[in-house]
Amino acid sequence: MLIIVQIRSTISYGRNVMSKVTIGTTASTGQTCPESGIWKSLDTPSTTAPIARGNRMPPHNGKAVTWKLTQYA
Repeated sequence: MLIIVQIRSTISYGRNVMSKVTIGTTASTGQTCPESGIWKSLDTPSTTAPIARGNRMPPHNGKAVTWKLTQYA
């Protein structure tokens, strides 16, 4: 019985580690994307791009920009 309780505790902890970041989170060019979804560049003119968690945030129009998460994948 003790082993079952420990396994459930580990599974519960694992779920907390994989929680999603909040819509509106920002990341800059070159940083690792923290969440898969649609990201909007905060420059002018802006654009949107689907970017997957773990990828590097790209430049836009040849420049480093800040990206804002607008929608989950």
